[in-house]
Formats: sequence, C-alpha cells, structure tokens
Amino acid sequence: MALAQPRRRRPDDPRHAAAERRGGRGTRRRPGGGRVRAAGAAWRDRWLVPEKYRTRDTARPEGGQRTAGGEAPAPIRQWPLLAVLGTTLLGLLVALSDFRIGLLIVGCALLGGGVLRGWLPAVGMLAVRSRFTDLLTYGVLGGAIVLFTLMAEPDPWLEVPILNDLLRFSAGG
Repeated sequence: MALAQPRRRRPDDPRHAAAERRGGRGTRRRPGGGRVRAAGAAWRDRWLVPEKYRTRDTARPEGGQRTAGGEAPAPIRQWPLLAVLGTTLLGLLVALSDFRIGLLIVGCALLGGGVLRGWLPAVGMLAVRSRFTDLLTYGVLGGAIVLFTLMAEPDPWLEVPILNDLLRFSAGG
C-alpha cells in the first residue's frame, strides 16, 4: 500500500491564499518584480481624515447590555424593547377604531421608552445612541405625538392659540 503523497500546490488552493497575496490587498506584481498599487485602493490615499481618527468599529451604546444573562431566552433579555414595541402595536390597532386613543397610546409608548431608557441601567436594544440622545429623541417624539393628537380636529381636546395662529399663517388663511 502506497503512502499518501502531498498534493501539488495549485493557485486556487485556499491553504496558500496568503502566499498568493504577499503584497497585501490592493497591490499586484509589476512585470519587473516590483509592486504597483491597484486602482481600487487609491481612494485610501485621498482620505481627508487622518488614519488615527478613522472609525474602525462602533462601540455599544451606554446601557446597551443585556437585561438578563446570556442563558435567558431572547424575549426576556430584550423585554424593554418588546414592551415599547408591543404598546406601540396595541396603539396602532386601537387607532383603527378610535384614532385619538390609539395615537395617545403610541405617544405614551415612546414616552415610556424614554423613561425606561433613563431609569434602567441596561435596556438591551432599546439603547440606540447615547443615553442623553435617546432620552431626548423618545421624549420629543412621544411628546409631539401626544400634543398633536390632543389638538387633532374634529373637536380638539386641547387648544393652543399660538399653534392655531401658526397653522392659519402657514396655510394662508
């Protein structure tokens, strides 16, 4: 019985990919043996941002850790996000029958998301940006939805005279 012989190296052998790429990415061999930069890699040299300031990876937002251990199922680890999304979905379903109550639920869901983001140390995927930016975003959007829902016609529950004047001015009436 013959012993196994090492197979001959082929250019498409994945074990030798590093040897084929000796010049690094973006280079190729010059007929005289030197290296030439490929046209596709030339844009790296024209960057305006110095190398030490370029973003290579993004950090997890503060408070973006799991709310439960890694052994817990995903719904338990992400309960703050699921609570906000579930309340928003409930509000949209209620809005099909009574738009004002449904949109108030949607606005309160966003305000509740802001409260969860500010109060809990870890909120999972509810943390998108920094804590301050998330609080500001959830608060402004939730507050605007609640405010505009209360002012919605017909028969508004809240009347703000300056906003009525602004609407008349912008509509040309």
